[in-house]
Amino acid sequence: MRRTLTDSILADLEKKMVLLVGPRQVGKTWLARELAKRFQRPVYLNCDARGDRELLEREGWLPDTDLLMLDELHKITDWQRTLKGIYDTRPPGLRILVTGSARLDLLIHGGESLAGRYFRHRLLPFTPAELRGTPQEGALGRLMERGGFPEPFLADDETQAARWRQQIVDALIRYDILDFQRIIDFKALQLTLDLLRARVGSPVSFASIARDIGASPTTVTRYVHLLEALHLVFRVTPFSRDIARALLKEPKIYFFDTGLVSAGEGPRLENLVAVALLAHVWGRVDRLGEAAELRYVRTKDGREVDFALVRDGRLERLVECKVVEDHPDPSLVRFAAQTGAPATQVVWRLRHEQRCHDVEVRRALDWLQALA
Repeated sequence: MRRTLTDSILADLEKKMVLLVGPRQVGKTWLARELAKRFQRPVYLNCDARGDRELLEREGWLPDTDLLMLDELHKITDWQRTLKGIYDTRPPGLRILVTGSARLDLLIHGGESLAGRYFRHRLLPFTPAELRGTPQEGALGRLMERGGFPEPFLADDETQAARWRQQIVDALIRYDILDFQRIIDFKALQLTLDLLRARVGSPVSFASIARDIGASPTTVTRYVHLLEALHLVFRVTPFSRDIARALLKEPKIYFFDTGLVSAGEGPRLENLVAVALLAHVWGRVDRLGEAAELRYVRTKDGREVDFALVRDGRLERLVECKVVEDHPDPSLVRFAAQTGAPATQVVWRLRHEQRCHDVEVRRALDWLQALA
């Protein structure tokens, strides 16, 4: 299945090196190998393999190599300096593609400076927009149940998808987390993860979770940061400008894998929309250089809109998610009138699309498929 980042990465490889990052098992290596088919003499090196590391250390690829792909590069010592040296001394015609997951994404800005030498692209799970025009187009229910990671989404049955999910989460928590922190209470971290799975769609109080697991709020905050670093979850924070009495503290936490959400149909839909909107926002940042953000709106009296698309610090669009409701949510109507921002209510099961009280009520699948 062709990924939508393909053309942008190919174009950027002609200008600078490209760093392709994202969650584990999201398809980075597959995409790199598909990109390699566009070149005459590509070389793929996985730094987990001893022979590949040795070849990298002596820069032993042939002079006519036109694409050098480096996977898990961050696992070698002083990798930033190595990469800078390869890039600065590369012969004409050599493109460089570096792939990696959480650790690489965090370390890009540390150590030896790579500023001005790369473009970053972030690969996310499948979204309705990316599935448009494929045999899986319209599989919104499948995305809600299995999430958009390629292996579980394309699996023959739900059992295979569930086994994949169990294995990948266990591997991330028990092994990959050691890249970030050596001493941790894995049981407490797992409890934190389980509580977050049940609280998708609601502002998350770290103090409340701390009471539930018998830890301090500082510890829970650290655990959530680790889960973010592992690309298991991402946070959406409140937007306050032009919104009176907005809360400024409690984020909402979503999962890159919608299949991990355990809170029911409504939260699963909201999580799916969150991933689709994040892909949209990150694409605008990575490919267009826009100062785009994904936020949400909530006031102290409990009025809330699920999502707010923000550009250059200003509200660009309000988005509310519903499973069946065809009438605009009162809070969405209120904030749209207060801010003058366009407003859309996306509904999974909707008979008729309409415009009411200056709010567009749209079928979730149609609206999400149109997100660039």
